[in-house]
Amino acid sequence: MFRATIAVRSVCLISPEMLREMGVRGLLLDIDNTLTTHDNPVPAPGVENWVARMKAAGIALRLVSNNHPPRVEPFARRLGIPCICEGKKPLSSGFRRAMEDMALPKGTLCVVGDQIYTDILGANWFRVKSIYVPPMELEKTTFFRFKRLMEKPFLPKKYDVEESR
Repeated sequence: MFRATIAVRSVCLISPEMLREMGVRGLLLDIDNTLTTHDNPVPAPGVENWVARMKAAGIALRLVSNNHPPRVEPFARRLGIPCICEGKKPLSSGFRRAMEDMALPKGTLCVVGDQIYTDILGANWFRVKSIYVPPMELEKTTFFRFKRLMEKPFLPKKYDVEESR
């Protein structure tokens, strides 16, 4: 229930070839600590090139975030990716809206994110594949520090992709 399909050290290590092998044609992407640090309006180094590579390979992309439009929409515009705000992860409604928007079968979708209890659990409840990436930075609030502590037993013991192939 809390395990990802695969785990990689960085979103930028996800390749179109890897996704083809998994049967994935669409990615449902988390933002904070997956594509950039928490509340940062600028994508992490390499993310914009990675997005361009995914688009060139025909991989459909949607941002699915629990955050509000003022945070999500400018980031989505910068990357040129449609978004679902207030996605209510781990519940399925945001993932379902993204799937309908992408017009792809559920079996071809994959959630990418850094949180076990929202991204990975949500993907499993929605019955789609998932890729876990470790958070880019550890949040400072007590709530997030507690949540990260509670995730520890479910974190991957090894990564399927550690560096570029």
